[in-house]
Amino acid sequence: MKKVFLSLGANLGNKSKNLTSAIELIGNEAGVVQKVSGVYNSEPWGFEAEHNFYNMVVEVQTELEPHDLLRSCQNVEKTIGRIKTHDTFGYTSRVIDIDIVFYEDQVVKEEHLIIPHYLMHERFFVLKPMNEIAPDFVHPVLNKTIAELIKECDDHSEVNYSGDLSSLS
Repeated sequence: MKKVFLSLGANLGNKSKNLTSAIELIGNEAGVVQKVSGVYNSEPWGFEAEHNFYNMVVEVQTELEPHDLLRSCQNVEKTIGRIKTHDTFGYTSRVIDIDIVFYEDQVVKEEHLIIPHYLMHERFFVLKPMNEIAPDFVHPVLNKTIAELIKECDDHSEVNYSGDLSSLS
């Protein structure tokens, strides 16, 4: 079993239900969900939108290889109702977004899959929940812990703890 970290975000529909559904489906399709961060309310990153995001990070034990895990995450997104759109910048509002942040300490650099997520260290909305459940995890490229990365992050957007999923339902 491999330890992976996934970032989940939603800003359309019933956000807490979408996140809850994603966690359940990840557990059914990808592996065993070991840890779940709290939910963080954050403003959209990289684009303007009417609604803020709910973001969180989950730790999963999986037997899936990275490409299979990516397909599994995409299937979960599709099941929940995400429709992929291609706008100029790639950022849009969505019912669910699932990114592979880390896959053990592996580094993958391919056209459709980059692990660790190439922007995770610049996104406070990923670092904050990641720091909650794995502050000592070491980024395999930057060789810094999550706790160190969060201190160095230049992202000053609003990211506020909103509670755990059960309190938001």
